[in-house]
Amino acid sequence: MHNWETFNNQKVAAFTPVEIYDTTLRDGAQGEGISFSVEDKVKIALRLDALGVHYIEGGWPGSNPKDAEFFRRMRQQPLQQARLTAFGSTRRPGIPAHQDQNLQELVRSGVRTVTIFGKTWDFHVTHALQTTLPENLDMIAQSVAYLRQQGLEVIYDAEHFFDGFRANQEYALATLRAARDAGAARIVLCDTNGGSLPQQVAEIVALVKDQLACPIGIHCHNDGELAVANSLAAVQAGAVHVQGTINGYGERCGNANLCSIIPNLSLKLGFETIPRQNLPQLTEVSRYVSEVANLHHASNQPFVGDSAFAHKGGVHVSAILKDPRTYEHIDPAQVGNRRRVLVSELSGQANLLYKYRELDLDLAMQKEENRQLLQRIKELENKGYQFEGAEGSLELLLRRLKNGYKEPFRLESLRIIIEMKENSPVHTEAVIKMNVGGETVHTAAEGNGPVNALDNALRKALEQQYPCIKLMQLTDYKVRVLDEKDGTGAVVRVLIETGNGRRSWGTVGVSQNIIEASWQALVDSIAYGLLKLDDTGTEEANHVAG
Repeated sequence: MHNWETFNNQKVAAFTPVEIYDTTLRDGAQGEGISFSVEDKVKIALRLDALGVHYIEGGWPGSNPKDAEFFRRMRQQPLQQARLTAFGSTRRPGIPAHQDQNLQELVRSGVRTVTIFGKTWDFHVTHALQTTLPENLDMIAQSVAYLRQQGLEVIYDAEHFFDGFRANQEYALATLRAARDAGAARIVLCDTNGGSLPQQVAEIVALVKDQLACPIGIHCHNDGELAVANSLAAVQAGAVHVQGTINGYGERCGNANLCSIIPNLSLKLGFETIPRQNLPQLTEVSRYVSEVANLHHASNQPFVGDSAFAHKGGVHVSAILKDPRTYEHIDPAQVGNRRRVLVSELSGQANLLYKYRELDLDLAMQKEENRQLLQRIKELENKGYQFEGAEGSLELLLRRLKNGYKEPFRLESLRIIIEMKENSPVHTEAVIKMNVGGETVHTAAEGNGPVNALDNALRKALEQQYPCIKLMQLTDYKVRVLDEKDGTGAVVRVLIETGNGRRSWGTVGVSQNIIEASWQALVDSIAYGLLKLDDTGTEEANHVAG
């Protein structure tokens, strides 16, 4: 067991608490390409509650019917740990707080905590709100006071604070005092335009903390690629409340990424954030939110990405075989991730050794055999194969070179018919003859294209012998032209991702013929799924058959 605690020089005995405020459902939903349904928001809120964040900002009930419906739904879904928070703005200029529709909607949302934002930059007061500086101070104070009178905890978000502080320090601080004196429980300093630097944030947070003597929070955007760094700097300077989103989702370049902030605070800086025993849930939550958002999960995302602990270079792999700390800053299991070793043209024999151990294959192969196998892999990659995103194909390649692996099926013949007529839909049919379990199966299937017809025919031929393939679904299909200069005669690479509801795997095919490349990847996807089923028994197959 490696002593990661000592390696990271952690001081885990004296945690200082820092509140984690998640705004994925409001600020994160403003990211391009994201549109959560009410049901999506309920699911994510419950998952964040189980993770252990302290506040979940559910949306702006005064801005749209969807958010208002979400808060109504959440009355029947009480959270176990987190506080659900409704978001809104201060009253409008010239409107008494008790008559402001936005504030009324916050009260009617049924939450115990509300977050309102107000203007702290004099430029925004005069140009965006088009009101006076004294009126803006009254808007802040009266809005906070009114909500407090309704028995609500109030968090005040000081919008554009760092820009406002640099432009007019005295007025920016006056807006904070107006909120504090009216009863705000937290004063959150917002880097709304995302252009501040860590040293600037640290210095300003420390100054504000000394002058206001109240709990300070931080809310950063990522326009300078510094949202996480700025958030950490703010906490080190005295902030006790951090706002951000899962995966950094948000408007423009996004918000501070809680999937990086939480482990950095907890594992590197010795602060108490979510319950320590919940940290291994972080990777799963990150992927869950990306799935619900219908967005690709960024593989290179720190801590929780598929590539965060992936090793490709032979020198690196050789070192981690001796001690993972040589090329890993934490144990990936601490955040629920896993170590991966990639085999490619950059690999050395250490990569193969690691894969053998990982797959529980015989390690008795001589070094010369290893060199030949490695050379074979490099030759395949030179032809266009890419095993980094196709670990299913890689494992099958290794097992096919070992004694004992039996192919579950074999192609005898395949014909694809495409019929096109003017003013009529394209008709595509695949006719296939397979050897399955020693018997010949001859069948056909239609599809909305040649690859879809091919996939349907393959499954139709196999499902009687292997009913478990009904659980295997093609979740992604990518085609890459490798030699653009060759035009339609170019070599193409097909990458397929398949899942069975429990796990997913990638497979690859390469050919000048896109149908052949697709066939290679499809066959591997099914063969790998059957291999992993054999590793875990046949209960799942029997369940499907029944």
